[in-house]
Amino acid sequence: MVSIKSIEVQAKKESISSQLLVFGLKEGDIFSGWGDNASSDLNKAISMASFTGKLGKTVHTFGNDNIQRVSVYGLGKENKLNSDGIREIASKISMYANSHDLKDISVDGESFGLDSNVYAQAFAEGLVLGAYQFLDYKSKKKNPNTLVNVFIYGDVDVNAVSKGEVIGNGVAYARDLGNHPANILTPAKLAEDAVEIGNSAGMKSTIIDVSEFQDLGFGSFYGVAQGSTANPAKLILVEYNGGKSGDKPFALVGKGLTFDTGGISIKPSGRMEEMKYDMCGSAVVMGVLKAVASLKPKINIIFAIGATENMPDGDAQRPGDIVTAYNGKTIEVINTDAEGRLVLADVLSYVNDKYSPVAMLDFATLTGAVLIALGDKATGLMGNNKELMDEVKSSSDDTGERVWELPLWDEYTEDIKSKFADIKNVGNGRLAGTITAGAFLKEFVEDTPWVHFDIAGTAWGPTKPSYQPKIGSTGVAVRLVYNLLEKRAN
Repeated sequence: MVSIKSIEVQAKKESISSQLLVFGLKEGDIFSGWGDNASSDLNKAISMASFTGKLGKTVHTFGNDNIQRVSVYGLGKENKLNSDGIREIASKISMYANSHDLKDISVDGESFGLDSNVYAQAFAEGLVLGAYQFLDYKSKKKNPNTLVNVFIYGDVDVNAVSKGEVIGNGVAYARDLGNHPANILTPAKLAEDAVEIGNSAGMKSTIIDVSEFQDLGFGSFYGVAQGSTANPAKLILVEYNGGKSGDKPFALVGKGLTFDTGGISIKPSGRMEEMKYDMCGSAVVMGVLKAVASLKPKINIIFAIGATENMPDGDAQRPGDIVTAYNGKTIEVINTDAEGRLVLADVLSYVNDKYSPVAMLDFATLTGAVLIALGDKATGLMGNNKELMDEVKSSSDDTGERVWELPLWDEYTEDIKSKFADIKNVGNGRLAGTITAGAFLKEFVEDTPWVHFDIAGTAWGPTKPSYQPKIGSTGVAVRLVYNLLEKRAN
């Protein structure tokens, strides 16, 4: 959750009252402030600290009765400043305010270059993300965030700030979903939240219960779901029609494993509690859904989530079982812990068949192997369409959410061929585990342009840049995906 309730733009600087006034200073520039006593005192502090505007350096001083504190943040060299740097600095401002129990702050927008809409949006995102905390299950909440109101002064576009605030809150919502425990965030709860968000913006929602899976031909999805009787699986579908009538929708598909024990191929107990994060692919979809509900881009979108647990019940599927996916392909289940791709197989092929999307993106904490390849610094990508892949990479550059394309050559498909069925759900031992998982998913998208995001390394854990949370889910890819959708809409 985020403590900030409003980020407002104000044109006039006269007679302001604030607990903190914040300026930015590029390296080598001269600080001018607002020509008041508080700015004059800060000038003295800048001189005493030999502050030059170097990135990462900050000067703080006390102000007066109207402005209690004044701070200036170094922006570094102008030719190296970018939107992600602005986002990171804004997050540090929120953190500073919360660490000093401040409720309202004021920002000199012009000194941070917020006359640029790109910077204004990034700044608002950073403020929100820096103010994120997850304290839902603390009976005694120590040091809860206090920052409520932010006022940005200057010639700053209100819509850019508002958009940044909404997107930031979409990321925070995705973080919340990832951080909730599996006994709270069940498939039914995920479906309920999706319907609620959809209804708030007049979207059509369809929830398909596990009891219908076999009749619909979801043999692959059902194989994973059949071991969880306490929390039945759901296929969640929300249709947003913001574009022209008749235009094909853009599809977003998320893996929603609300808890993954590994099934019969059970995981080691060490750190198994982190398997509540196995639904972070669905959190991407939900975070974007929340942003879309508010910002209403002019594009048609189908949001789809396969939500289930993977449990070692007496009814659970076994290694060696053969299931039939929605598109008719048979799959030999070699390892029940390679379950996410089995769920996505049916969701991808169903969405492709029923909605004929113009393109598809899927998001999944799919393989531990992606951590070996890329660590927690970048999301792994695979796909079947260069133009769509280039769009993803462009939005990665715009948002600072790093991605890296892995090859998906036809030779990798050979590694998932089964002796008894059409394909098997794992490749050859430890070789190219992330890529063979992508090759498996490729079997269920036909010729529709498609890109797969393996977020197992980036969905939880990373604590840098500073706008990332200190613990828990990151809400990765929400900003990137919204950027891509918006550019498509325009």
